[in-house]
Amino acid sequence: MQEDFHYYGTYCAAYLAGYSHEESLDICYCAQFVDLCSTTFLSKIKAPTKAATTQLQLEMMDARTDIIGLQDITRIWASFHFLPRDLYAYKPKRTKRYLNKFRLICGPNGDLLEKTVRLAKDKPLQHAGIAMHVLADTWAHMYFAGTPSLVINNVDNSFFEIIEKDGEEIARPIRFRHNPSAPDDIEKGLYTNSLYQSNENSIMNLGHGRAGHFPDYSFAKYKYMPAWGDYMEVLKDNPSDYEKAFTQMVYALKYLRGEVESFNKDTYDTSVMEKYGDRIRSIIRKRQLNACADWKSFGEELSGENIEDFDITKYEDEYDLIPADSKNKSFIGKFIEGAMLQKGMVTDEISKAGINHAGFVLPKELNLRKSG
Repeated sequence: MQEDFHYYGTYCAAYLAGYSHEESLDICYCAQFVDLCSTTFLSKIKAPTKAATTQLQLEMMDARTDIIGLQDITRIWASFHFLPRDLYAYKPKRTKRYLNKFRLICGPNGDLLEKTVRLAKDKPLQHAGIAMHVLADTWAHMYFAGTPSLVINNVDNSFFEIIEKDGEEIARPIRFRHNPSAPDDIEKGLYTNSLYQSNENSIMNLGHGRAGHFPDYSFAKYKYMPAWGDYMEVLKDNPSDYEKAFTQMVYALKYLRGEVESFNKDTYDTSVMEKYGDRIRSIIRKRQLNACADWKSFGEELSGENIEDFDITKYEDEYDLIPADSKNKSFIGKFIEGAMLQKGMVTDEISKAGINHAGFVLPKELNLRKSG
C-alpha cells in the first residue's frame, strides 16, 4: 500500500474507531512512518538502527545477499510489509528449502496478524500505528513474500488487469518495463517493475518487485500465474480486499481502544460501510496513482479538522533535544520500542517454525518483548 491508505486512510479508520483527531494523527503518522524509518534516517538522528522498518532503494543496492544480509532483509520486510500468513503451510513433494520460503508468503488473517494486533494492546499509540501498517499490507501484498526469492515472487508474462469496458469486465494484458524514472501509465497498462534476475536471492526478487507498484493500487483487479502456485492462475481483487482491510482496521482499532473485548481473525466492522460505504468504495475503486486527496477530504469531513500532510522531520527536534536517558519517552522513542517489539515477535515466530531466513532474536529483544 501507499501513503494514501497508510496515512490518510488510517486516519479515517482511527477516527471512525473512536479516537480523537490528535490521536488519529499520531496513529496514521506511525502507520506511514513504517515506510520511511530506514537505517539512513535512524543514523541521521542517532537512533538505534536495529529499529529500521524499511530499506531505501540506495540501501537495497548496497545490501548484502549472503546469509547474514538476507536475514537482515527478511527481518524487516517479513515483519512490517509481508507478514507471513502460515508459517506451517505445506505443499506435497517439496523440499524443506522450498517450503521455508513458501511459508513466508504474505496473506491476511494468519496467526501472526492476531499476535501483531494483540502485541499493540495497552501500548502507546505508536504501536497501534505500526500494527495498522502491517495489517493493511497483509491485504495488498497477498501472495508475495518478504524475502528475496525468484521461485516465490517471480511473475511471468501472463499478467492481466481486469477492467470494465462497455459494462463488461475484460482482461487486458499488463506490460512491465524496468524504467524507475518513468511513471506508471494506467491508461496504457504500462508499469515499472524490477529487473529480471535469474539469481534466486537477488534483491530484485524481493516482495512484489517483479510486479512493480501495481499490487499497491487500490483499484487494481488482476489475474496472473505466480511462481509459487506452479503457474496456475490466481485472481487478486484489490477493491474488495482494500475494503476488508479498512473495515478490519476499524475493528482492530476499536479493540486497541478498549471498545471491543477481543481481536479475532476474519472479523470486520461492517457498520462503517453501512454508513460510508459508497464514499469509501468510490475512493478505493477510482483509477488513479495516488488517492491522498480523496482520503484526506473524507477524513476532514469526518472530523471537521485539518489533516496536516505527512512530514518525516516532525519529531526529529524532540528526539534530538530530549536527554539520552529519556529518549524512549519521546514520540520516535516510543515508535522505536514498538518496531523492536514487532520485529522481535515475528523473527522469533519464524525461527520457532524452523525457518532460518530471518535469523534469531537477541536475548535483550526477547526481554523487551516480555516486559512489554
